Amino acid sequence: MTYDLHVHSRVSDGTQSVPELVAEIADSDLEGFALTDHDSTAGWTTAAKEAEKHGLDFIPGMEISCSSNGVSVHLLSYLHDPNYQPLLDEISRARDSRTQRAQRMVELLAEDYPISWADVLAHTGEGATIGRPHIADALVSAGAVHNRTEAFANVLTPQSKYYVNHYAVDPVRAVQLVREAGGVPVMAHPRARSRGRVASAELIEEMIAAGLAGLEIYHRDNPEEDRRWLESLVTEHDLLATGSSDYHGGGKLNRLGENTTDVQTVFQLRTLAKV
Repeated sequence: MTYDLHVHSRVSDGTQSVPELVAEIADSDLEGFALTDHDSTAGWTTAAKEAEKHGLDFIPGMEISCSSNGVSVHLLSYLHDPNYQPLLDEISRARDSRTQRAQRMVELLAEDYPISWADVLAHTGEGATIGRPHIADALVSAGAVHNRTEAFANVLTPQSKYYVNHYAVDPVRAVQLVREAGGVPVMAHPRARSRGRVASAELIEEMIAAGLAGLEIYHRDNPEEDRRWLESLVTEHDLLATGSSDYHGGGKLNRLGENTTDVQTVFQLRTLAKV
């Protein structure tokens, strides 16, 4: 009985609708899943209905975009109150900033590539959190790159002349807000070095002091040697250790259920929630 606690739909940057995603999960060996779209809970209601239809256990979640001193940090929030206003305010600000950032990046890209804002919108779901993956999909459709991976490696990398920063909440503050909303904060892929600079040990300790409940250790972007260090943190601070795919449908190489979390850890996660 295993769970995939980090999957995305077209509500953010996945390539499948929520019903399509849940149907694929139902065809796997998974007992349950968490829908963790970026800065959005818009898929929760549909995911819950589809999960019940397929006999799956559903855990509401969200991936919060954070930043500290120029370092991108992602925080998974599980089982929080989706109507908690202070958290909603931060998420709304981040979503607005993401959209403005994406529009500016498209303006810059359009100087060199056959791409427009309409092309990007054609690859987003209704009300989706718009980000670089949607721009990557538009570049693929335009024939500029072969896939999202190539787009991120060459055109959309932070070192690119097309890259634009966006607002993101401080990760320590995000942990506090998730706790205040009754949720359970777990740091996503904390040592994903292939994506750029990672959070320092000092920042992770600050997040733990603020109420961080767990670390997503078993993720393809965490190098094996770093997993041992993360496991030592889990032991030292009595945290949850989770494993997830970070599945985006056809948007990434990640495969559904390639890393999973056991039912005992899911039970602990639920006991920590205050909603």
